[in-house]
Amino acid sequence: MRFMMLMIPKGYEKAEPGKMPDAKDVSRMMKYNEQLQKAGVLLELNGLHPPSSAARVSFKNGVPAVTDGPFAEAKEVIGGYWIIQAKSREEAIEWAKRCPGTDDETIEVRQVHEMSEFPPEAQQAARRLQE
Repeated sequence: MRFMMLMIPKGYEKAEPGKMPDAKDVSRMMKYNEQLQKAGVLLELNGLHPPSSAARVSFKNGVPAVTDGPFAEAKEVIGGYWIIQAKSREEAIEWAKRCPGTDDETIEVRQVHEMSEFPPEAQQAARRLQE
């Protein structure tokens, strides 16, 4: 099973464009990322720029509308993510618990949908897209 671990840093919703973590924080997190990699569970990881440089596309009556960040209503935002392969939700949570997070960071663990979970007609539609 694949799981996405979403890093939610407090205050990141107010970060200026281009805000980058300091070298100490990057070093601390790289040690954790190396543990995931050595264990063979890491599939992908990335950090995200703050919402002040983001855009949201919403759809009202099927018409797209673009709103540039920052977003006044944002209370929690994603600062980055990992995608890992784990045998169970519990194993994924155990990996999240090993992260060297601070008091201002939370990790949300969510299972990724696998194509095999979808009804046959959805799987067939997806196969057509792949062709």
